[in-house]
Amino acid sequence: MNRLFPRVAVAAALTVGLCGLTFAQTKIGFVAPLSGPQALVGQDQLDGFLLALDQLGGKLGGQPAAVVREDDQLKPEVGQQAVRKLIDRDKVDAIVGLSFSNVLMGSLPRLVESGVVTIATNAGPSPIAGAQCKANLFSMAWQNDGAAEAMGKFVQDRGIKRVYLMAPNYQAGKDMLAGFKRHYKGQIVDEVYTQVNQPDYSAEIAQLQASGAEAVFVFYPGGMGINFVKQFNQAGLTGKLPMYSVFTVDGTTLPSLRDAAVGVVGGAMYDASLDTPENRKFVSAFEARFKRTPSLYAAAGYDAANVLDLAFKKAGGDASKLAASVKAAGSEFKSVRGPFRFGKNNMPVQNYYAFETVREGGKPVTRQIGVPLTAHVDPYAAQCTL
Repeated sequence: MNRLFPRVAVAAALTVGLCGLTFAQTKIGFVAPLSGPQALVGQDQLDGFLLALDQLGGKLGGQPAAVVREDDQLKPEVGQQAVRKLIDRDKVDAIVGLSFSNVLMGSLPRLVESGVVTIATNAGPSPIAGAQCKANLFSMAWQNDGAAEAMGKFVQDRGIKRVYLMAPNYQAGKDMLAGFKRHYKGQIVDEVYTQVNQPDYSAEIAQLQASGAEAVFVFYPGGMGINFVKQFNQAGLTGKLPMYSVFTVDGTTLPSLRDAAVGVVGGAMYDASLDTPENRKFVSAFEARFKRTPSLYAAAGYDAANVLDLAFKKAGGDASKLAASVKAAGSEFKSVRGPFRFGKNNMPVQNYYAFETVREGGKPVTRQIGVPLTAHVDPYAAQCTL
């Protein structure tokens, strides 16, 4: 039989008469950095997923669900070990997370070979959006370039002529800067790549300060963003040199950055300030449970659980139908971010918004100031043969 649910975890064995019965569970592998500087990014994705699972009564598609957590430590080799364990030993029905593009790309061969449905909740690298797209690989978050493309268009529309670019030196960093340049037509003063998880940016900020740029565009997620923005502020550049960003000032970093982030404009597919019925419900539930405001990472994790719930129902226990069911579910469920569907390459087709951090009511908050890209299809989809 070609069934989805025989992969089981036994919580307890119950014997009724002469028959041994077990409660079968759908098993979901969750891989993310749960330690180190980027742990806040991974934890928010996990918390969003678990919140949705709790609201679904601990079930996906009506079947009791268990989540097997793995910490990839933002190291591709550790991520590969985790993925192999989840597939070969834990026999999971789907994998969620794979938060950073270098970890996802490192695990790509085993994921493709296994055919296990994988939903990335913080990555959409350009190779798998294009020629290397696969039917079992999805991004619930974004194609990496998308938010940066929105900021490129936003900065272009503002008439800024000279921009300095900065990002960490890995696949997502390169995708972000490529995305910005796709829509920005002014002068790129310099394009600087720093080490992943670099703690000190004083030398790079000094170079930026002396560059003569009118603005800076940066991609520094999680702990990297906290360090960079604080050091930018300490250098006296806040309020003097406009900062445009993606994944740098968000729900995970703003509590630490506070006033240092005021004035920063960021591009994203989601912010807790979005005014939709689904988002108001999500934000209220997340804040009540975790005592903090959800980030875009939490939103992606939350949406992933709800998509899987609908997909498992559609698949009806047939593993061969799960990937197609995920694709269909993407067009039917109600995302907290607004309009959403999976494109031909299994990347999101969605709006990208512009948010500014402002001081309001005695504290820094984010407010929507534009929608640079609506129902945006990434530029790599045409290369996908799905």
